[in-house]
Amino acid sequence: MAVLFTPDYLTMLEGVPYPAMILNDRSRIQAMNRLMQAITGYAIENVRGVHGELVVRSNTGNTRGQNYNKVLQTGEPMSVTGDILNRFRRKIPTLYHISRIKDAQQSLGLLVIVEDTTGRASEGDAVENNYASQELIGHSPQMQKVFDMIPLMSQTDASVLITGETGTGKDKIAELIHAESSRARYPFIKVNCGALPTDLLESELFGHVKGAFTGATRNKQGMFKLADRGTLFLTEIGDMPLPLQVKLLSVLDDSRFIPVGGEQSVEVDVRIIAATHRPLREQVKRNEFREDLFYRLNVLHVHLPSLRERQSDIRYLLDHFLQKFNKALGKNIVGFTPLASQILSAYAFPGNVRELRNIVEYAVNVCKRKKISDQNLPPYIFDKQLIVSEMVTTEPESVPDSKAQVKAAVALEPAIGITDGSSGNGNESWGDIERQMIVDALLTNGGNRTTTSEQLGWGRMKLWRKMKKYGLL
Repeated sequence: MAVLFTPDYLTMLEGVPYPAMILNDRSRIQAMNRLMQAITGYAIENVRGVHGELVVRSNTGNTRGQNYNKVLQTGEPMSVTGDILNRFRRKIPTLYHISRIKDAQQSLGLLVIVEDTTGRASEGDAVENNYASQELIGHSPQMQKVFDMIPLMSQTDASVLITGETGTGKDKIAELIHAESSRARYPFIKVNCGALPTDLLESELFGHVKGAFTGATRNKQGMFKLADRGTLFLTEIGDMPLPLQVKLLSVLDDSRFIPVGGEQSVEVDVRIIAATHRPLREQVKRNEFREDLFYRLNVLHVHLPSLRERQSDIRYLLDHFLQKFNKALGKNIVGFTPLASQILSAYAFPGNVRELRNIVEYAVNVCKRKKISDQNLPPYIFDKQLIVSEMVTTEPESVPDSKAQVKAAVALEPAIGITDGSSGNGNESWGDIERQMIVDALLTNGGNRTTTSEQLGWGRMKLWRKMKKYGLL
């Protein structure tokens, strides 16, 4: 007969700083901490009672649970090296630890700890080793595509265009590309193209000579010259004024420019990495961005997904920042309460990773207990509807504008990262519930798609796709 573990055993896992799970004496999963759920891609609610080998698939010789059975029978701990294959079919190098849990009378089960050894990989994996230090963390397929692109972009001098919402980490990607390139010994210069008016931005980029304009009392080198032989990172390139776009295109084509007020051209060897949160293709159609410059910048392109697009990474990011701020503030907070975890998993994070980081920093600062509760979260989370589209509410036309409403809504939230096609309520499918949610929101907003998409926490294109999917067009 399988042993049932007490809550003390189950909550113990949250204090383990590695992915960990508890199996009963039949090797079936009883509990997993947040890190194990993140690295495998499975929520505990969906795999409790499943044989551990079927969830943590590995090449460590654990066929038919042989390693589990050996540790249960002998009581000797086992550590093996190998790879695990997660739900998203990503292969992760690990050190796999198995120990028996027992009391005075009998074996209760197993404690399994999976140590990610990616950071100990060969020198050929040097780029990936830097991801955690740059806070580029994720096991989702979307982030794996980004990680796969970084080494390729580091081996060339071609221009790179990085797109993505605010707070997704575009600056960090640019820094990684430079750091792993042959230009790493030379400067990495960052310029925000939307922070200065046209005249000042031109002087900032290309420099000026003495007397070029009022206040120009000396010659000044621009960022292009300072970045010579290195990388110039032009963030918010979509905000660059059209007159400067012409001059930038000329520099990209000729590798030469004339400083403001100057007569002699200056030759430079600079790699350009540009980034924006704006839709440049649409700006080109509206004549707000030069088409020739767009294609000149868009030689290599990488798009950073928002947190809404990679929800399975949220728990892993939460734990990363919790450990970081625990260390910085000298605290020993072991995790989040179930309700706080649910609220954060359901939150839309319009500011993406930057906002998540700030939320955890706030919570660690104000928390006075061992676990962060919903009372330690920033109040603005509960002030307006910023819950992801998968949330089911009891009154779809109402906007959860209070803590009580958000908590009630979160209680019905399906497990993040698991799409089983049903809501868990009778025989009604999730598709039926989502369709009705859209209909109710459209009725509430008088058919206005803009306000409807805002209420649902979607973009207009996503609302259009959902309406088309459910035959509402």
